Amino acid sequence: MSGVKAERTDRGPSWRKSSYSAGNGGECVEIATCPGTVHVRDSKNASGPILSVPDTPWTAFLRFAARR
Repeated sequence: MSGVKAERTDRGPSWRKSSYSAGNGGECVEIATCPGTVHVRDSKNASGPILSVPDTPWTAFLRFAARR
């Protein structure tokens, strides 16, 4: 998902669901990228809390996860 870009709209950022999500309402996260920051939320609770991560640690996390 590191290549996914989301642009901010008047309603807020554009959220993207993982390509690994089956779309059956199971456990999944969504991300929205903004300049310098990646926002993460629970897809089942879109109005719930959002974790905001600077893009450099997010990229490091994705590289680490890809090795697993």
